[in-house]
Parts: sequence; structure tokens; C-alpha cells
Amino acid sequence: MQFDAKARPVRRSGIAVLGGILTLAGIALLVLPGPGFVVVAAGLAVLATEFEWARRPLVYARGKAEQGLAQVARSAWQAVFALLCALGLLVVGLLGVAGVDIPFLSVLSGVLLVGSGLFLLGTLVYARSPRGRARAAGRQVY
Repeated sequence: MQFDAKARPVRRSGIAVLGGILTLAGIALLVLPGPGFVVVAAGLAVLATEFEWARRPLVYARGKAEQGLAQVARSAWQAVFALLCALGLLVVGLLGVAGVDIPFLSVLSGVLLVGSGLFLLGTLVYARSPRGRARAAGRQVY
């Protein structure tokens, strides 16, 4: 889709604001409960559509994510550990959502923990699937 010369600065500004907000939220989620790396990568992906400087860290983040998936795909012990972590996130998050009084846990952080646990489970299922294992082994996936 082509934009005229007058709309380009507006589009560029919108992408900068949206990508910046996503990236900053992802950085905050690195220390808070939530899928921080995924949100950072999403923010960088938005920024990379318009800014060349965002492509390099996006490629780096994608490579690190693929390395992590490959490790879980190859190692049963790491898959078991990831599964236990996901279940732990889900249990603690559901307790927080249910209103159980746990220090430093609110309903919002419970929801974020449940989301993180579900995301980790989905990542684990993909990594251990035939498609994920083929990708980890360096074979072409169609």
C-alpha cells in the first residue's frame, strides 16, 4: 500500500509510538510476570517496518528465541522443567485470580501469570511437535 508524501511522517510517528510502547511494556514484563521477550520482539517487529536500526536487535531476538526452542526440542529434561514451570505459573496465577491471599499477588498479576503459563505451554507443545523438532534439527519445515 502506497502512502503519499504528506502521510508518511504521520505513519512513521504512529509506528514509532506503537512500537515504542510495546517495546517498553515488554522490557517491564521482563521483571514483572508476563511474556516479556515476546512483547519486546513484537515491539521491535513493529519498529522494524519503518526503522532500519530496529531490524538488527529483532534478528538477534529471533535467533535467541529459536535457540531456546531448539534446546527444549532436543532435551527431554528441559522440556520437563519447562512443563513444571508452566504448571507452576498456572497454579499460582489461578490462585491469585480466585482471590487466595498470596503476598505480592493481585488479580492482575494472577491473570498475567496464567497468560504466561499458557504461552509457555503453547511454546513447549510447538517445540516438542514434529514440526518444532524438524526446525530444531535444521531441516526445512513446510
